[in-house]
Formats: sequence, C-alpha cells, structure tokens
Amino acid sequence: MTPNGLATMLQRGPVVLDGGLATELEARGHDLAGPLWSARLLRDRPGDIEGVHRAYFEAGADVAITASYQASYEGFAAAGIGRDETTRLLRLSVKLARHARDAVRPDGLVAASVGPYAAVLADGSEYTGDYGPVTTERLAAVHRPRIAALLGAKPDVLAFETIPSIREVAALVELLAEFSGVEAWMTFCCRDGERLSDGTPVEEAVRLADGSGRLVAVGINCTPPEHIEALLERARATTGLPLLVYPNRGRTWDGAAHEWRGAGVDGFAPAVVTRWRERGARGIGGCCGIGPDTIAGVARTLRG
Repeated sequence: MTPNGLATMLQRGPVVLDGGLATELEARGHDLAGPLWSARLLRDRPGDIEGVHRAYFEAGADVAITASYQASYEGFAAAGIGRDETTRLLRLSVKLARHARDAVRPDGLVAASVGPYAAVLADGSEYTGDYGPVTTERLAAVHRPRIAALLGAKPDVLAFETIPSIREVAALVELLAEFSGVEAWMTFCCRDGERLSDGTPVEEAVRLADGSGRLVAVGINCTPPEHIEALLERARATTGLPLLVYPNRGRTWDGAAHEWRGAGVDGFAPAVVTRWRERGARGIGGCCGIGPDTIAGVARTLRG
C-alpha cells in the first residue's frame, strides 16, 4: 500500500471518481465516430483531453481515468500508427491526466484505463461479452503491452474497466501477476442486476478477482444506474474489498452505428448516491453520458 495510493485514499473516506471522458469530448463538439473513439484525440487534440480532465477535477473528482480505454497496439496499427508512436500515445494519456491533476488537485490520483478486449474489436461487445473463440493467450497478448506502456508513464493505479467476460477476468488476473508493486482495480460491465454482460453471475467475477490478491478494489462501471444497488449488494456479500461504481447514463449502445440510443437519466440524485454509499460503494463516479455537473453533485453528496 503506497502512502498516496488508491487503497489509502479509500481508507480515508468516500472517493469521487470522474465522469465520462469520450461523451464529454463529444459534448464539447468532437466527432468521435470510428474505431479509435476518444483515443484518436490523443494524437489529434491532446489539449482538449487535458481540458476535460481539468473540468472533472474542478468539479470535485479525486481520481482521473485516462483516455487510453480504446487505445491498443492493434487499434492504432489499423489506423496506420506504428508501435513506437502507440507507446508514446499511451504514455501521453497518463501525462495529460497528470498535468490536469497537478494544476487543479495535486493530491488527486491518475488511473490508467485498460479497456476490455472489446476495444480492439470496436463493435460494442463490452455490452454483450461476445468475443467469439478468442483464447486466453490472445487476450493476454493484447493487454500485456498496453499495461507495460501505461506503467512506463507511472500512473497511480491501473483501472481494468468495463470487463464483460469471465474469461477476460481470468486472463487479467493471471496477467497482473507479471507486474509487481502495482495498484489496480477491476470493474465489470453488467447486463442487469445479477450478471456480467456475458451472463456470468457477478459474484463469480468478484470472487475470481478478489482471489488474485492483487486488486485494491472491484466494482461496476458503464452499467445502467438502475442495476447498481442490486449489484452492490451481491458484490458486498462476496468480497471485503472496497467497491467502486461509476454507472453510465442508462442509454443503449448501438455498436453498428457507434452511438448511444434512448433517453437515460439526467444525473444521479443525491438520494441515489446515498443509497449506493449505504450499500457499500466506497468510490462513486460516472461513465458514458455523465458529465462534470453530475460529478460535482456526487462530490457534494459524499462530502456533505
């Protein structure tokens, strides 16, 4: 446990996570259509990414999650970007968040996002868990260099997030053993109040992640907010690890059109945030569709 790491911060009290990065960039006028999604702006408009990180810290976030969710060697290669430049862009994602943190919230943390294998497929499969016949070796081969590159920029914690498949949970648990002295959390993408996107009971995923002994927190992200209370209760009954939740707005992702559909919620009411806290959430933030105003409300509720 590092003196200024996530585990220490969680011990001190409730932690405010940031909100959706890509959807906030879209709200500011960026067209993120395409397989690279927000990762394209690491190359094209890095200053705008830093600006969103600053907005979340100014709203009261304790932790910024980097713009590396969709960034992979395979994805960048398909866009004609070589390995050296991909490594630079992955590390830049950490530096941008750190610059924003240092300017606004020097005691905040930077979490390096390691998105799921679905980021390579770029087909929305984080919401179905359907990876086809992919092997554990293939999953590890995709994640290993991403993790190494991100760690080269010295983030405070790794965020294995939006993990939809129990096979991927197992692969990441095994892979994390290759990297010593690293704080990490893992959060799952769920289809309802009971199961991961691939249909696995959330208890099974939490139990497997907890059993690794390498994670400082587990939880749920990019899942509709109406499922969070039930999922928290199931997770809390399975693990003693701190729980994190950062739901999306509750809309449905259209993988073919690369866009969100439906209305969703406008934010998280204080009573909702309070119920998540009462059911064991130690860190609360937002994912796709949740912006700085909602995070400011979360901060007021948790610190009030």
